[in-house]
Amino acid sequence: MSSPSPRRRAVAATLTATALAAATVAAASTSSAAPTAAVTAGAPDRDLRVATFNASLNRSAAGQLVADLSTPDNAQARAVAETIQRTDPDLLLVNEFDYVEGGVALDLFRENYLERSQNGASPVGYPYAFTAPVNTGVPSGLDLDNNGSVGGPNDAWGFGFYPGQYGMAVFSKYPIDTAAVRTFQHLLWADMPGAMLPDDPATPAPADWFSPGELTQVRLSSKSHWDVPVEVGARTVHFLVSHPTPPVFDGPEDRNGTRNHDEIRLWADYIGSPRASSWITDDAGVRGGLRPGSSFVIAGDQNSDPLDGDSVPGATDQLLDQPRVNTTRTPTSDGAVEASLLQGGVNLTHRSPSAQDTADFSEPPGNLRADYVLPSVDLRILRSAVFWKPTSDPLSRLTTGMFPSDHRLVHVDVRVPGAAGR
Repeated sequence: MSSPSPRRRAVAATLTATALAAATVAAASTSSAAPTAAVTAGAPDRDLRVATFNASLNRSAAGQLVADLSTPDNAQARAVAETIQRTDPDLLLVNEFDYVEGGVALDLFRENYLERSQNGASPVGYPYAFTAPVNTGVPSGLDLDNNGSVGGPNDAWGFGFYPGQYGMAVFSKYPIDTAAVRTFQHLLWADMPGAMLPDDPATPAPADWFSPGELTQVRLSSKSHWDVPVEVGARTVHFLVSHPTPPVFDGPEDRNGTRNHDEIRLWADYIGSPRASSWITDDAGVRGGLRPGSSFVIAGDQNSDPLDGDSVPGATDQLLDQPRVNTTRTPTSDGAVEASLLQGGVNLTHRSPSAQDTADFSEPPGNLRADYVLPSVDLRILRSAVFWKPTSDPLSRLTTGMFPSDHRLVHVDVRVPGAAGR
């Protein structure tokens, strides 16, 4: 690929772990980045569409995603890009976007897909983007699944066949304050007070799936958690993004289920009181959570439905019941209702409303609400939706079955008060 254009060099917000840590240390002298700027007196508000999309842009081997995005002809990438173009979010998290150092995959996806019309949809430009290393596929050197051998995806810090698989990417129409980004890739699970550590059912001791030595190394985040401050005019909105592990693919110890619960809890503590967040330390060594009064949007595939599926009961309630989270409108779609009825089976016994489903899973567990966009209470929700079209809609070709993904894009429109002050 040719060297990035001057525009890309000026705006691409992709950092290596070392550079990111240095930037965060320089920017944060106390518990977190500076609080949201005060609302400018008399300044007009600004509307912001925020979205999350587990786009399944992961590949089975390192380098394959770059190869697929190097031309504008990959069918899945085109469908993902068209989905984004049809919804046109201002701020977007893409889960399962393989991490490639230097932002190479980000640039290719923008230039070859997002900035080209897909099936007549208007191109969309994201001059700002952010990505960073994740835990998936990074060898731990430990026998984390306790099968008697070391190595393979189950013994990585997060499940993956190579470093960076199932990574994340943030795309933005507004500037990203990269110097103030905080990442939590290396935060230890055992550092969480009252952590729901997995238990070996074959022994009488509690919470002993991992040895004491392993607990000094095991990371909480299966991918990573990022606090990405976005400058929306005169205001800063903290984009809190993550992708907790699925609460399945384990044994009676439920190590993935308990990890999923505590990965979700991390953001609940982070936006909570200074006391609740005092245990949190970012990758640069800065302690504490988000300062009171800061605007935020929590986004990502949380792999947890409030009432159905295999996650620990109450896992998502940690966010949905958090006083600082605005839940006045829940994204819905007609396509999810139709899919539940057509597919039947376990879907007909679910307790969560099918209109709120965001993922089309096989049975079990059936279709679930797995993907969330949760703004802070100071951001008024104007509209929200799940991009899941009924079969009568021509765009249902983008939301049927597992192509281009078994997840659907979720977006929420919020009003940022006083944002147009500069």
